[in-house]
Amino acid sequence: MPASLPDRVLILGIGNILWADEGFGPRCIEALAERHAFPSRVRLLDGGTQGLYLLPFLEEADALLVFDAVDYGLAPGALLTVRDDEVPAFMGAKKMSLHQTGFQDVLATAQLLGRCPARLTLIGCQPEELEDYGGSLRPAVAARIAPALQVALEELAAWGVTPLPGQSHVEGLADPSLRRDAYESGRPSEMEACRSGDDRFFPEGA
Repeated sequence: MPASLPDRVLILGIGNILWADEGFGPRCIEALAERHAFPSRVRLLDGGTQGLYLLPFLEEADALLVFDAVDYGLAPGALLTVRDDEVPAFMGAKKMSLHQTGFQDVLATAQLLGRCPARLTLIGCQPEELEDYGGSLRPAVAARIAPALQVALEELAAWGVTPLPGQSHVEGLADPSLRRDAYESGRPSEMEACRSGDDRFFPEGA
Protein backbone atom coordinates (compact mmCIF):
# COMPACT_ATOMS: atom_id res chain seq x y z
CA MET A 1 0.00 0.00 0.00
CA PRO A 2 1.47 3.40 -0.92
CA ALA A 3 2.55 5.45 2.10
CA SER A 4 1.59 8.84 0.65
CA LEU A 5 -1.96 10.14 0.45
CA PRO A 6 -3.52 10.21 -3.03
CA ASP A 7 -3.66 13.57 -4.79
CA ARG A 8 -6.59 12.71 -7.09
CA VAL A 9 -9.53 10.60 -5.96
CA LEU A 10 -12.28 9.19 -8.17
CA ILE A 11 -15.54 8.04 -6.57
CA LEU A 12 -17.46 5.96 -9.07
CA GLY A 13 -20.89 4.38 -9.13
CA ILE A 14 -21.51 1.76 -11.80
CA GLY A 15 -24.65 -0.12 -12.77
CA ASN A 16 -27.97 0.31 -14.55
CA ILE A 17 -30.72 2.11 -12.65
CA LEU A 18 -33.34 0.57 -14.96
CA TRP A 19 -32.76 -2.97 -13.67
CA ALA A 20 -33.83 -2.85 -10.01
CA ASP A 21 -30.85 -3.57 -7.68
CA GLU A 22 -28.40 -3.03 -10.56
CA GLY A 23 -28.85 0.64 -9.76
CA PHE A 24 -27.19 0.44 -6.34
CA GLY A 25 -23.92 2.06 -7.47
CA PRO A 26 -25.42 5.12 -9.19
CA ARG A 27 -27.89 5.62 -6.35
CA CYS A 28 -25.00 5.66 -3.85
CA ILE A 29 -23.21 8.36 -5.87
CA GLU A 30 -26.41 10.36 -6.10
CA ALA A 31 -26.95 10.20 -2.32
CA LEU A 32 -23.31 10.98 -1.54
CA ALA A 33 -23.38 14.09 -3.72
CA GLU A 34 -26.61 15.31 -2.14
CA ARG A 35 -25.11 15.28 1.36
CA HIS A 36 -21.42 16.16 1.07
CA ALA A 37 -19.25 18.84 -0.51
CA PHE A 38 -15.92 17.37 -1.59
CA PRO A 39 -12.67 19.21 -2.28
CA SER A 40 -11.64 19.82 -5.88
CA ARG A 41 -9.20 16.90 -5.92
CA VAL A 42 -12.16 14.51 -5.59
CA ARG A 43 -14.22 13.64 -8.65
CA LEU A 44 -17.65 12.02 -8.45
CA LEU A 45 -18.83 10.07 -11.48
CA ASP A 46 -21.97 8.12 -12.34
CA GLY A 47 -20.34 5.59 -14.63
CA GLY A 48 -23.55 3.78 -15.54
CA THR A 49 -22.62 0.92 -17.89
CA GLN A 50 -20.01 2.77 -19.95
CA GLY A 51 -17.27 0.14 -19.80
CA LEU A 52 -14.05 1.16 -21.54
CA TYR A 53 -15.27 4.74 -21.86
CA LEU A 54 -14.38 5.00 -18.17
CA LEU A 55 -10.69 4.32 -18.80
CA PRO A 56 -9.61 7.99 -19.10
CA PHE A 57 -11.15 8.73 -15.72
CA LEU A 58 -9.20 5.90 -14.07
CA GLU A 59 -5.97 7.00 -15.74
CA GLU A 60 -6.26 10.41 -14.08
CA ALA A 61 -6.89 9.04 -10.56
CA ASP A 62 -4.46 8.03 -7.82
CA ALA A 63 -7.21 6.33 -5.80
CA LEU A 64 -10.52 4.82 -6.88
CA LEU A 65 -13.56 4.03 -4.76
CA VAL A 66 -16.36 2.10 -6.50
CA PHE A 67 -19.96 1.44 -5.48
CA ASP A 68 -21.60 -1.50 -7.25
CA ALA A 69 -24.11 -4.31 -6.92
CA VAL A 70 -21.99 -7.46 -6.73
CA ASP A 71 -23.10 -11.07 -6.50
CA TYR A 72 -21.03 -12.30 -3.58
CA GLY A 73 -23.36 -15.24 -2.99
CA LEU A 74 -24.49 -13.69 0.30
CA ALA A 75 -27.88 -12.69 1.72
CA PRO A 76 -29.63 -9.84 -0.14
CA GLY A 77 -28.41 -6.48 1.09
CA ALA A 78 -25.12 -7.78 2.48
CA LEU A 79 -22.26 -5.31 2.10
CA LEU A 80 -18.70 -6.38 1.49
CA THR A 81 -15.67 -4.15 0.97
CA VAL A 82 -12.63 -5.39 -0.93
CA ARG A 83 -9.43 -3.55 -1.71
CA ASP A 84 -6.58 -3.30 -4.16
CA ASP A 85 -5.61 -6.62 -5.82
CA GLU A 86 -8.89 -8.26 -4.75
CA VAL A 87 -11.05 -5.77 -6.63
CA PRO A 88 -10.60 -7.08 -10.21
CA ALA A 89 -11.20 -10.65 -9.02
CA PHE A 90 -14.50 -9.75 -7.35
CA MET A 91 -15.64 -7.68 -10.31
CA GLY A 92 -15.29 -10.67 -12.59
CA ALA A 93 -15.86 -13.67 -10.34
CA LYS A 94 -19.61 -13.93 -10.90
CA LYS A 95 -20.85 -11.49 -13.51
CA MET A 96 -24.43 -10.35 -13.27
CA SER A 97 -24.45 -8.15 -16.34
CA LEU A 98 -22.37 -6.80 -19.19
CA HIS A 99 -21.33 -3.75 -17.17
CA GLN A 100 -19.27 -5.91 -14.83
CA THR A 101 -17.50 -7.55 -17.74
CA GLY A 102 -16.83 -4.08 -19.10
CA PHE A 103 -15.46 -2.67 -15.86
CA GLN A 104 -13.19 -5.66 -15.31
CA ASP A 105 -11.80 -4.92 -18.79
CA VAL A 106 -11.29 -1.28 -17.77
CA LEU A 107 -9.24 -2.31 -14.75
CA ALA A 108 -7.23 -4.83 -16.76
CA THR A 109 -6.49 -2.27 -19.47
CA ALA A 110 -5.46 0.38 -16.95
CA GLN A 111 -3.14 -2.11 -15.27
CA LEU A 112 -1.65 -3.15 -18.61
CA LEU A 113 -0.93 0.48 -19.45
CA GLY A 114 0.54 1.11 -16.01
CA ARG A 115 -2.14 3.73 -15.32
CA CYS A 116 -4.35 1.98 -12.79
CA PRO A 117 -5.00 3.91 -9.57
CA ALA A 118 -2.58 2.87 -6.84
CA ARG A 119 -5.44 2.39 -4.40
CA LEU A 120 -8.67 0.56 -5.21
CA THR A 121 -11.69 0.03 -2.98
CA LEU A 122 -14.92 -1.69 -3.99
CA ILE A 123 -18.00 -1.33 -1.79
CA GLY A 124 -20.38 -3.96 -3.09
CA CYS A 125 -23.92 -4.84 -2.13
CA GLN A 126 -25.52 -8.22 -2.73
CA PRO A 127 -28.58 -7.68 -4.96
CA GLU A 128 -31.96 -9.27 -4.38
CA GLU A 129 -33.64 -8.67 -7.76
CA LEU A 130 -32.19 -7.82 -11.16
CA GLU A 131 -34.83 -9.13 -13.58
CA ASP A 132 -37.24 -6.24 -13.16
CA TYR A 133 -36.94 -3.74 -15.99
CA GLY A 134 -37.96 -0.33 -14.73
CA GLY A 135 -38.11 -1.61 -11.16
CA SER A 136 -36.63 0.08 -8.12
CA LEU A 137 -34.08 -0.98 -5.56
CA ARG A 138 -35.52 -3.64 -3.31
CA PRO A 139 -35.91 -2.53 0.35
CA ALA A 140 -33.06 -4.77 1.55
CA VAL A 141 -30.69 -3.10 -0.91
CA ALA A 142 -32.02 0.45 -0.59
CA ALA A 143 -31.50 0.21 3.18
CA ARG A 144 -27.79 -0.36 2.59
CA ILE A 145 -27.12 2.93 0.84
CA ALA A 146 -26.54 4.84 4.09
CA PRO A 147 -24.22 2.16 5.56
CA ALA A 148 -22.32 2.01 2.26
CA LEU A 149 -21.82 5.79 2.36
CA GLN A 150 -20.48 5.52 5.91
CA VAL A 151 -17.97 2.89 4.81
CA ALA A 152 -16.97 5.17 1.95
CA LEU A 153 -16.48 8.19 4.22
CA GLU A 154 -14.25 6.14 6.51
CA GLU A 155 -12.22 4.94 3.54
CA LEU A 156 -11.91 8.47 2.18
CA ALA A 157 -10.80 9.75 5.59
CA ALA A 158 -7.94 7.23 5.48
CA TRP A 159 -7.02 8.79 2.13
CA GLY A 160 -7.00 12.25 3.68
CA VAL A 161 -10.37 13.32 2.25
CA THR A 162 -12.82 14.99 4.62
CA PRO A 163 -15.93 16.47 2.96
CA LEU A 164 -17.99 19.34 4.35
CA PRO A 165 -21.78 19.44 4.66
CA GLY A 166 -23.28 20.48 1.35
CA GLN A 167 -23.56 19.13 -2.16
CA SER A 168 -21.19 18.09 -4.93
CA HIS A 169 -21.34 17.93 -8.71
CA VAL A 170 -21.56 14.46 -10.23
CA GLU A 171 -20.39 13.95 -13.79
CA GLY A 172 -22.71 11.77 -15.84
CA LEU A 173 -25.54 11.95 -13.33
CA ALA A 174 -28.89 10.87 -14.72
CA ASP A 175 -31.44 13.35 -15.94
CA PRO A 176 -33.50 14.81 -13.05
CA SER A 177 -36.47 12.70 -14.18
CA LEU A 178 -34.40 9.60 -13.38
CA ARG A 179 -33.18 10.68 -9.95
CA ARG A 180 -34.31 8.27 -7.31
CA ASP A 181 -37.24 10.24 -5.85
CA ALA A 182 -38.67 11.19 -9.25
CA TYR A 183 -38.10 7.71 -10.62
CA GLU A 184 -39.82 6.01 -7.67
CA SER A 185 -42.82 8.31 -7.70
CA GLY A 186 -43.29 8.41 -11.47
CA ARG A 187 -42.76 4.75 -12.39
CA PRO A 188 -45.90 2.93 -13.58
CA SER A 189 -47.10 -0.12 -11.70
CA GLU A 190 -46.35 -3.65 -12.86
CA MET A 191 -49.94 -3.93 -14.12
CA GLU A 192 -49.45 -0.86 -16.31
CA ALA A 193 -45.98 -1.73 -17.63
CA CYS A 194 -44.48 -5.15 -18.26
CA ARG A 195 -41.21 -5.40 -16.33
CA SER A 196 -40.50 -9.00 -15.42
CA GLY A 197 -42.95 -10.95 -17.60
CA ASP A 198 -46.61 -10.10 -17.78
CA ASP A 199 -49.09 -12.90 -17.01
CA ARG A 200 -51.62 -11.24 -19.28
CA PHE A 201 -49.40 -12.12 -22.24
CA PHE A 202 -47.18 -14.91 -20.92
CA PRO A 203 -49.46 -17.14 -18.81
CA GLU A 204 -47.80 -19.87 -16.76
CA GLY A 205 -47.23 -23.01 -18.80
CA ALA A 206 -47.54 -21.22 -22.13
